[in-house]
Amino acid sequence: DHHAVREAALGALAPAQRAEAQRTALAHAASLGIGSVHECGGPQISSEDDFTGLLGLAAELPGPRVVGYWAERDVDKARELGATGAAGDLFVDGALGSHTACLHQPYADAPHTGTAYLDADAVAEHVVACTEAGLQAGFHAIGDAAVTAVVEGVRTAAEKVGLARVRAARHRVEHAEMLTPDTVAAFAELGLIASVQPAFDAVWGGEEGMYVRRLGAGRARTLNPYAALLRAGVPLAFGSDSPVTPLDPWGTVRAAAFHRTPEHRVSVRAAFTAHTRGGWRAIGRDDAGVLVPGAPADYAVWHTGDLIVQAPDDRVARWSTDPRSGTPGLPDLSPGTGLPVCLRTVVGGRTVFVRPGE
Repeated sequence: DHHAVREAALGALAPAQRAEAQRTALAHAASLGIGSVHECGGPQISSEDDFTGLLGLAAELPGPRVVGYWAERDVDKARELGATGAAGDLFVDGALGSHTACLHQPYADAPHTGTAYLDADAVAEHVVACTEAGLQAGFHAIGDAAVTAVVEGVRTAAEKVGLARVRAARHRVEHAEMLTPDTVAAFAELGLIASVQPAFDAVWGGEEGMYVRRLGAGRARTLNPYAALLRAGVPLAFGSDSPVTPLDPWGTVRAAAFHRTPEHRVSVRAAFTAHTRGGWRAIGRDDAGVLVPGAPADYAVWHTGDLIVQAPDDRVARWSTDPRSGTPGLPDLSPGTGLPVCLRTVVGGRTVFVRPGE
């Protein structure tokens, strides 16, 4: 029903209306200090015209770059549309809220295990095709059974084309919420990028959130295990899945650092890296996302509160932030504190946003 309504709503938009909405979205992203956006388009999500229109608009306007992923099992179509990969919301399953995420065991509040759209064989076929074409493959996978299907499929593909080639392609998994120690280890083994959304835990986690209602407290506590992924060496790329949760970079960093399940928390610095350098690594670029000579001049200027340094044992110490100390700080993101405010955003050396009055 939702797909039908969405198709009707998007079909009712005139091209000029759609372009104006896209301009507004990109301007809003720039005002939040976002210099690059990964657009996950596809035939079940938007349209080819929407996708190519956004890529063209971003190329013409000063503002955030747009890296496009097209969710269709058609390598030639992805290339034709200018996509970086045949990836993004290529659905292996649905979502927990609608009881369509695919689980190994039934939902706590429904007598079934959700919906599977692709199996391991289909995943393997797609990964082989993308690897041989030099494109990223990627999948939307939320439930533990869906994540298992992805892992099994990518492993089968590695047996066919070689593990080194699969790892080098940096195939992606969007969301990857229900992971086990085995699938975390498989992500590391196969070089999979975990493209994840910490705001999901902030909105749906906790002792009484949607996760608990759908899965029960035991399974809910396993969701979004960012610390385990980092310990295993899995590359993390943080995002919003907007419009599911809002564009909110510092809120995302806070959500990861103050995960509702304490054992899944990561340091503020690790979260910051996942939301800066991690996004570039997810598209195969290791030379961007850091402020060093020779890197693209993409940066934001922020008004912040206190700067702090997070100690290795996760205690927060108000140490010196003098550069000579070697302990640079990041904004204090403790719950209840204000988030940094973007004053200026620069992309490729061009100023694309200035806060009024600055």
